[in-house]
Amino acid sequence: MLIYNVTIQLNQEIVTDWLEWMQQTHIPEVMETGHFQEYQLLRLMDDKPEVSTFAVQYLCQGMDQLALYQANHAPALQASHRDRYDGKFVAFRTLLERVGGSTK
Repeated sequence: MLIYNVTIQLNQEIVTDWLEWMQQTHIPEVMETGHFQEYQLLRLMDDKPEVSTFAVQYLCQGMDQLALYQANHAPALQASHRDRYDGKFVAFRTLLERVGGSTK
């Protein structure tokens, strides 16, 4: 299992709108691509007063699914985020491999 992690640091002024848009629009659109099994949205607890940092983690079966997502869906979805919040965020993406843990 792979975790496609997107870390986003936002200007404080857009946090409320961003959280609503992510949960009601963007994340559902990502999940509707069918390439991810689940996701989680996390807030980093060491925020500075002027910014908030979040991580969105999407779980996928393997590199093939991630490659299909990146080729067929990611450019348009990333563009919609960039167009909506241009100049008010910084984002970077990382890929994590699950090597253990609980499956309660």
